[in-house]
Amino acid sequence: MVTMKKQPATPKAIIHQKFGQKARYQVEEVADVAENLCPGLTIPQQTKIKYRCILELPDLTVSSGTFSRKKDAEQSAAQIAIEKLGIEANEQIPTPEGAFDELIARLNILFTDEFLLSTHPLVGHFRVALKREGSLFGLVPISAIAICDSKVNSICKFIDIHAESDPSLLLYLISKAAKASTSLLTSDNGFFIQKQNPTLPEATEVLVSSQVCESKNVQTEAVFIPVGLNEEVKGLKIDICEDGYFLDVIANILKTRDPSHILSSRTVGKASSEMRFYFTAPECLFSSLAKNEVVNATYFEAVVNKRASYISGQTIYGDAILANVGYTWRSSNLLCEDVSLCTYYRMLLGQLPDGYYKLSREAVLTAELPSFYSRANWRGSLPKDLLSFFCRNHRLPQPIFCVQKVVFLEDNDTTSDNTNFLRCEVKILSRSEEPLIVCSFPDTYRKESDAIQNSALKVLNWFKVYFRQLDLLENELYSFGIAPEESFKLYPKAILQEFSFWTSVFAKSLCNYSKLNRILENRVVLSNIEGPDSGVIPSVGSVTSVSYEVRLLREGDDGEGYLLEKNEEFEFEVGSGAVTYQMEVCATQLSVDQSAKFTVVPPPRDVILASTSTDPSYLSDTHLENWRLEYEVKVLHVAAPMEERMETAFFSPPLSKQRVEFAVRHINQSHALSLVDFGCGSGSLLDSLLDHNTCLEKLVGVDISIRALTRAAKVLHQKLSNHCAMRACLKSAVLYDGSITDFDAQLYNFDIGTCIEVIEHMEEEQAQQFGDIALSKFCPKILIVSTPNYEYNPILQRSSLPNKEEDQEEGEKPGPCKFRNHDHKFEWTRGQFEKWANDLASKHGYSVEFSGVGGSGDEPGFASQIAVFKRGLLREGNNGSRGTESLRRPYEILWEWCGNRER
Repeated sequence: MVTMKKQPATPKAIIHQKFGQKARYQVEEVADVAENLCPGLTIPQQTKIKYRCILELPDLTVSSGTFSRKKDAEQSAAQIAIEKLGIEANEQIPTPEGAFDELIARLNILFTDEFLLSTHPLVGHFRVALKREGSLFGLVPISAIAICDSKVNSICKFIDIHAESDPSLLLYLISKAAKASTSLLTSDNGFFIQKQNPTLPEATEVLVSSQVCESKNVQTEAVFIPVGLNEEVKGLKIDICEDGYFLDVIANILKTRDPSHILSSRTVGKASSEMRFYFTAPECLFSSLAKNEVVNATYFEAVVNKRASYISGQTIYGDAILANVGYTWRSSNLLCEDVSLCTYYRMLLGQLPDGYYKLSREAVLTAELPSFYSRANWRGSLPKDLLSFFCRNHRLPQPIFCVQKVVFLEDNDTTSDNTNFLRCEVKILSRSEEPLIVCSFPDTYRKESDAIQNSALKVLNWFKVYFRQLDLLENELYSFGIAPEESFKLYPKAILQEFSFWTSVFAKSLCNYSKLNRILENRVVLSNIEGPDSGVIPSVGSVTSVSYEVRLLREGDDGEGYLLEKNEEFEFEVGSGAVTYQMEVCATQLSVDQSAKFTVVPPPRDVILASTSTDPSYLSDTHLENWRLEYEVKVLHVAAPMEERMETAFFSPPLSKQRVEFAVRHINQSHALSLVDFGCGSGSLLDSLLDHNTCLEKLVGVDISIRALTRAAKVLHQKLSNHCAMRACLKSAVLYDGSITDFDAQLYNFDIGTCIEVIEHMEEEQAQQFGDIALSKFCPKILIVSTPNYEYNPILQRSSLPNKEEDQEEGEKPGPCKFRNHDHKFEWTRGQFEKWANDLASKHGYSVEFSGVGGSGDEPGFASQIAVFKRGLLREGNNGSRGTESLRRPYEILWEWCGNRER
C-alpha cells in the first residue's frame, strides 16, 4: 500500500491560516543591471527585472529580498514574517484558554537571561530597566512588550479579538497573564513587570556592554494631537538625554505619572517605520485591573482622540503624540527620526481618493487625479494601486476586479468572425465584507491591464466627487455621480456608515478646498511673461513638461515669500485633468522656453502644511485671508498629441495642413469675403489662413473655451503684427466667447463657415443640434464640416505601434479600434456621417457633397471625411434671423482686430 506523504504548508499558507485577508502582499519591480564581465566594453548591459515583496500584517510589515519570480518574493516575505512572529508551521489556532496559557509562556520566555542576549527590540527596554536605580530598577513597562513583541500581540487577539483595535486591552491581558505567571511580578502602582529572581550579573554586563555608544543628547521632532477637535495640532521637540528613556520623556509631555501609563498604537506610515501614536491609558483602566474586572471599551468613548484613532485604525485615548522613536531589530541603539507637521498632514491627505496620487507625484498643490487613463501618457502611481491604497487607508478589504470577455458580432452576424474584448467589474467591500459599490462600465479594452486600470480610475473619481459632498443623505446617494450608461450599484447605508467618522473629523478642512478651487478657476491672469515665442504651444492631448515653483506671499509684500513646492521637471497630459485648472491655463498660454507667473487664493492651512517640509511656524497664528499663492512656471518641452503624431507620421503634408488647403480652395473658388470658424479652439485654422493669399475681408472665430480663445488671440495678434500674407485685404478679425449650439445674429449669412474636427468632441445629440442651427439660423452660403473616419483608424493605429506585441497578444483577434483622441465622444463611419449630413441638407434646403483628405479615397475612405454644404436657391431669400432672432447676441467679444486697431 502506497501512502502519499503530506506536503508541508508553504509560508504563504501559514500566514493565510493566521491572518486571512488581513495579510496584504505588494510586489514591486526592481531593475537589476547584469554584471559587466568585460569592463572595457562600452556596450550597455542588459537590465533584468526582479521582484521584491512587501507583506503587511496588522502588527508587522516585512520586506523580502529580490527574486526572479514574483511567487518566490512572496514566499520569502511570508517566511520572514513567520520567523519574526515565532509561528510554528504545524501549530493550530488556539482556543482563548489555550491562548492565555501561551501568553503566560511567552512572557516567561521574554524575561529569561538567554533572551537578553538576542537582538529583539524589547532588549533595549530591558537595558534601560537594568540601568535604573531605586524603585524602578528592573521594571519593564507592559506597553513596551506590546510595542515590541509581535507574537504577544497575535496571542492577545486569540484571547480577545478586540485587542487588535484597542491597545488598552493589550495592557489588560498582558498584565493579567503576568499576574498568573509564577516567575513574574507586577507592580502595585503601575503597569510594570519584572522577574521574581534577579538577572544574572553576567547577563546584565553583556547586555549593557552590547550597546554602541550614543550621543549625549538626542533630539527629535514629533507632533502633538490634542483630543479636542477644535484644538490645533502642533509640532514639538522630544529631548532624550544620555542614558535617558524615551517613554519617560513622552510620559512627562503627556503629564502622566510614569512610562507604564503610556500606551502605543501599532506602526503607521511607510514600511519599516517605527512611527506610532503614544497616549495615556485611561484612569478607569487601572481601577478595572485593581478590581480584576473586564475592560469595557465603550466606557472610554468620551476621551477618544478621533483624529489619531482614524489614522491608526485603533482606539486612541486623550491627547496623543505621533513620534518615530524606538528600538528595532536593525540596531541596539535607539532609533530617532523626525516627524513633522508635514508628515502628519500628508497622512491625512493620503486618506482622500486623490491624495495619494498628489503625494506620488510630489505635487500636492499642483497635481490632480486625471479623468482618464492612458498607458503611454500616465504619470505617477497606477490607478489600481491608488484604489488599493485608498481602501487600505480606510481599512477596507482590497478591491475586487472581475474581467470578463464580451463578444460583439460583426456586421455579417457570423460567429466565425466574432471579436472578443474585455470589460471590468469592480467591487468595493466594507470592513465587514458587505458590498459598498458594485460597478461596471460600458468601455471595452483589448488588454486586461487597461480594463482594470481604467475601471479603477473611474471608481476613484467617483469617490473623489463623493468626498466633496459627504453631507449627502441616504436617498440622494442612489444615483449620485453616475452617468446614464454606467452600471453602478450603490449601498448608501453602508457607505454612510463607513465614512461617517471621516466626515465628522476631517472633511471640513481638506475637502472644502476642492469646492473653493472650482469657484476661483474662471480667470487666470499671467504676469512677468519672459522668453521669445517659439511657436510650440501645448494643446489638448500633448504631453507637456514644465518646471515650477509655488510660494506663499503676503498681500502687498514683494519679497520672495515661503517656498512651498518646487519641481524641476513635471510632465502632464493637457486636457486629462492631471493638474489644477490654473496650471493648465498658464501652460497652454505659453510656448516652449517661455515662463510666467500667476497667483491664486491659498488653500486651507492643512493643505499648505502637507505641501511643505520647511518650518511651518510662520503659519501658526496666520490668517490666510491676507496671503496668496504665487506660481512661477516655465514650459520646457511639448510632445504633440497622439492623434497629431499619428497623422503627421502617416501623411505628408500632415492632415491638419491638408484640411487648411481644402478650405482655402473653397474660399478662392467661391470668392468668399467673410468666414466664420465654428469651434475655432486655439485658432489653428484661422492662423493658417493668414499665411495664404485669399480675398477674405472678415475672419471670425467662436468657441466655448476662454482658455483656447485667449491662446488664439495671442497667435492671431502676433501674425497680424508681422504683416502676414492676408493682411492687405483683411479688414477685421473677431473672436467670440460662446457655444456653437446657440444662435447669434452677428454671425448670420457669412459667405463660408467651417467646422473642422469639432463635432466629435460633442455628444451626438449636440452635433445634431449644431447642424440644425448652423443651416437654419446662421445660414452660411457654404458650410464645411470635417470629422475623423472611424473606418480608417485601424490603419493609423497599426502604423503608430512601435511593437505589435504590445497591442495584440499571440493568437488574439484584434478588438475594436480606439478613438483617435480621449476627448472624442464619438467617431462616425462613412455611412453614419453621410446619413447625418444628407438628413440635414434635405431638411434645410442645402445640397451636400462628400470628400475628404488623407489617403486616396479608396477603401476604407479618407482619414478625414468632409461634407460641403451649399445653400440652395430657395434659401437665398429666406432670412434666418428675422424678427426677434435678429436681436439675439449671446456671444461676447473676447478679442477684436480692425485694421491697425485691436481690443
